[in-house]
Amino acid sequence: MRNFEAPGRSIVMAKDGMAATSHPASSYAAIRILEAGGNAMDAAVAACAVQCVVEPGSTGIGGDCFALYSKRGTDDIIAFNGSGWAPQAASVDALHALGVTAIARRSPHAVTVPGAVDAWATLVADHGSMPLGRLLAAAVALARDGYAVAPRAASDWAKQRDVLAADDISRTRMLIDGRAPEAGALHAQPELARAFELIAARGRDAFYRGPIARDIVDCLRGHGGLHTLDDFARYRGEYVQPIKASFRGYDVHECPPNGQGVVALLILKILEGFAADGDPLSAERLHREIEATRLAYSIRDASLGDPRAGGKLNVDELLSDANVDALRAKIDAKQSRHAMEASSATEHKDTVYICVVDKDRNCASFINSLFHPFGSGIMSPEFGVMLHNRGQSFSMQAGHPNAIAPHVRPMHTIIPGMMTRDGKVRTVFGVMGGHYQAMGHAHFVSKLLDYGLDMQTALDLPRVFPVPGTDHVEAEGTLPEAVKSALTERGFRLVPPSWAIGGGQAISIDWENGTLSGASDHRKDGCALGI
Repeated sequence: MRNFEAPGRSIVMAKDGMAATSHPASSYAAIRILEAGGNAMDAAVAACAVQCVVEPGSTGIGGDCFALYSKRGTDDIIAFNGSGWAPQAASVDALHALGVTAIARRSPHAVTVPGAVDAWATLVADHGSMPLGRLLAAAVALARDGYAVAPRAASDWAKQRDVLAADDISRTRMLIDGRAPEAGALHAQPELARAFELIAARGRDAFYRGPIARDIVDCLRGHGGLHTLDDFARYRGEYVQPIKASFRGYDVHECPPNGQGVVALLILKILEGFAADGDPLSAERLHREIEATRLAYSIRDASLGDPRAGGKLNVDELLSDANVDALRAKIDAKQSRHAMEASSATEHKDTVYICVVDKDRNCASFINSLFHPFGSGIMSPEFGVMLHNRGQSFSMQAGHPNAIAPHVRPMHTIIPGMMTRDGKVRTVFGVMGGHYQAMGHAHFVSKLLDYGLDMQTALDLPRVFPVPGTDHVEAEGTLPEAVKSALTERGFRLVPPSWAIGGGQAISIDWENGTLSGASDHRKDGCALGI
């Protein structure tokens, strides 16, 4: 039970519906849709559209989307991959011919065709109960009339001032007198409001075949990009078969590659072979989590890519007992051994994660991202679409499973999650924070099932993360000093993170009592709300 004399958040309890997001306006938008008779998918899309306005650094219609969805809370879970693909003209050889040896953040080659709008439209048409236009109304109003900038959003915004200032359109629309808006400032995006209005009126084709596509393609080609209108017109996301693994009697469900959900499952399977001690923050436990993460991420960076192209990672083989046992045996219980096993990877910190459960117990686990905060920093002039930089995740090594190639999708970090038991969804969850997400999923699930923590306490715990491609382990300042010292003695090189590691939301279903519980991470501006 929570100590009510200590700072913190209570679990939110409700009966007829619950939404948890990283911004209050987004949670409120979801609840309003539920109150109006919409279902969990309707509410998730409405919430996500709002976050594209009020958290413009974290997400946008110029980004990508993944989702898991359960009808009436059964374990027959649907997965959707809304990650965008590279232009038809893009390849390792083509970029080398242009003198590109590495894809820079602000390069047009970092921008793949954004998949979010297609994902929203497809999921609402197939699983929602309201028209897309109705779901975008709150986002339109906020973008047109303005919104108050929230504290965490303002902090992230200020860190990206130079990126925004480097683009003429971004500088004009997203900075005020050359500075990022401060917390409490009023900010509006009227051009983005017009984009939402067009999508509301014409559906996905307004984005992929209409004036918004022309605006984006002209913008990218003006920066030297290889994108064409045909790349947009031909784009489609796809339903995919979820993957799962058992952990402590529960099944944990993730989207398959090209997402990194399999990495979260691998970390959990490695940890399952260790008994939990009495302290979820003991140096011994964090040691094992760090080393399991390094081993799993090294496999990710060497092998994970688009399965439609070179990404031939065998999920069953990777999660097999023999492979997991062999990886677990590499962990030295006393000393850090695997600091350099993870290959280089492009760091990023921002994403939004949304979970919604409705009165019929339909469950939406929904994630949307621009990759880096404000993505590439490139904004289309007519409709104010901030474009992501997901293409930085591609390899520029010919023959690599994640090599950039025509209409291929890059390795993706954003991953929604669900846990089921006895045929029913028990927890809908997600953790933000870029590359941290796979470790974050494993950390969160382990704290629930190994240590019996409630969701809010599990989210509140201090975090560590071994940064891929380095020997650094980021450790939040709230980690006890004794634990830091013990990890340092074990050979871990601890460094402070540039800002709080990730964020997260979760909703659990109590089928026996007919109630819902919601939790939201203090590292973001959001909250859980119920009805």
